[in-house]
Amino acid sequence: VQLVESGGGLVQAGGSLRLSCAVSGFNLDYYTISWFRQAPGKEREGVACTTSVDDSTDYADSVRGRFTISIDNAKNTVYLQMHSLTSQHTAVYYCARPTFTLELCDGKWSGYSYWGQGTQVAVSS
Repeated sequence: VQLVESGGGLVQAGGSLRLSCAVSGFNLDYYTISWFRQAPGKEREGVACTTSVDDSTDYADSVRGRFTISIDNAKNTVYLQMHSLTSQHTAVYYCARPTFTLELCDGKWSGYSYWGQGTQVAVSS
């Protein structure tokens, strides 16, 4: 199982970024993938979740309407499109997969065993 994030970088406030999470070693059709972030001095928090199991998505309230998560099953890649970024979005962003198959996006942000290495997003004001 491997998850590899990319697409992070430095962006000005108000700008946009699209993060990618390329997965391998498992069938994306049967697993939920979520994005998490960890800002300096803060705990890691769940940001967005998606699953092909029931084609659902879920978002943390802090990013709802600003971020969009999507899956390209043909490319085994999950994306996180981020708009109207502010300095509060500066963090390392991780994608992660739960331990078990057929998990749904339930807003609990727990049970994740497989993690990527993270990609840094820095928003300058």
